[in-house]
Amino acid sequence: MGLIVYTGGTFDLFHAGHVNFLERCAQFGDVIVSLNTDEFIQEYKGKPPIMTYEERKAVLQACTWVSSVIPNVGGADSTTAIELVEPDVIIIGSDWAKKNYYKQMGFTQEWLDERDIALMYIPYTQGISTTELKKRIAER
Repeated sequence: MGLIVYTGGTFDLFHAGHVNFLERCAQFGDVIVSLNTDEFIQEYKGKPPIMTYEERKAVLQACTWVSSVIPNVGGADSTTAIELVEPDVIIIGSDWAKKNYYKQMGFTQEWLDERDIALMYIPYTQGISTTELKKRIAER
């Protein structure tokens, strides 16, 4: 049996980059996605997602690489959702490697160590993103 893998995000306008990322996550175990709520996205990004929470959840649940989807109940403080999942590893895209992911998620390395949770980066898929898709749509 594999590990319990936690990852989180918005997953708006589901695309090939999301698929690549989730497939790589699934190589390590059962993938639990903590999906950002519409309210949190509005608060964090200043605008709502294109797809509603329920639409994004349905797409993720249909993805063969995802074991289950939970709401990111803590918003900016992801520790609440992480503690619900009790993962062995948190996997994120390498686009976060140069950002303060710990601050973004509301935890420290010590907090992860106390819970025996590893943090792993997976290479970001270049050339495709929700922002890129929005640009393509706007240009048509």
